[in-house]
Amino acid sequence: MTNDRLSTDHLLGIKYLTVEDLQLIFATADNFKDVINRPIKKVPSLRDVTVANLFFENSTRTRISFELAEKRLSADVVNFSASSSSVKKGETLLDTVNNILSMKVDMVVMRHPAPGAHHYLSRHIDANIINAGDGTHEHPTQALLDAFSMREKLGDLTGKKIAILGDILHSRVALSNIFCLQKLGAEVTVCGPPTLIPKYIDKLGVKVSHDVRKTLEWCDVANILRIQLERQDIKYFPSLREYSRYFGVNKALLDSLDSEVVIMHPGPINRGVEITSDVADSDQSIILQQVENGVAVRMAVLYLLAAQRT
Repeated sequence: MTNDRLSTDHLLGIKYLTVEDLQLIFATADNFKDVINRPIKKVPSLRDVTVANLFFENSTRTRISFELAEKRLSADVVNFSASSSSVKKGETLLDTVNNILSMKVDMVVMRHPAPGAHHYLSRHIDANIINAGDGTHEHPTQALLDAFSMREKLGDLTGKKIAILGDILHSRVALSNIFCLQKLGAEVTVCGPPTLIPKYIDKLGVKVSHDVRKTLEWCDVANILRIQLERQDIKYFPSLREYSRYFGVNKALLDSLDSEVVIMHPGPINRGVEITSDVADSDQSIILQQVENGVAVRMAVLYLLAAQRT
């Protein structure tokens, strides 16, 4: 018998979820995926629940996906952008959130550049906190939608071989994916230039590779990450052209493999750098399914956390 409640009141990171939590989120997302493919896409599940989206870093896809998920559930939505707020005038994170909570907000979806900002909030305010990305630490809903998309394509992920390619060092997606996939029984290899692989990442139980071809020959799924130039304060490789030549995934490389690899990318895609257009748009790619599944998974998370309030 599966539990119908999460073991936590917040989604701070995949690290804090149990395997049962993951399965409950996926089962709930399955139901919501049916909902968003109906002619009438709204359900009243979060009517009278107010959700504040607080984005202290730029975001397009994640913010729109959350907002759509909230509106599909009939929640009242407040959007807050730090670039046009009192944060610019020196207001603290706690002051900002307390001001928003005084407007009787029930849930906070937040992206923040400081790792651990969500833990701090969860200890100080009475609202469900959802981590939409904290620095280079975690991005739990991205990992959930990635695993949900893999599960849809491959079935049970136990024993499946998943490769994460690219800028592992600056990626919050990589860490959340590693935690999530390992909980689901998958094997994980990270691949990229030595300068973009964190020093002690093998201590998490992942394999480390610097050879894209060997990694693609090994894996069932390749989740390809972009180079996060905005987080890089020094040069980690000679040029984008050089990176693309040695670590980019192109159609000729994919076609030369013995087996067909499922291609994923959390976006935004730097076409022609880590992945070519003919790979991103190929039949092997499930990138657009990831985007669709993001709304269903985020609906599931919002719905299940709202249930913790009752």
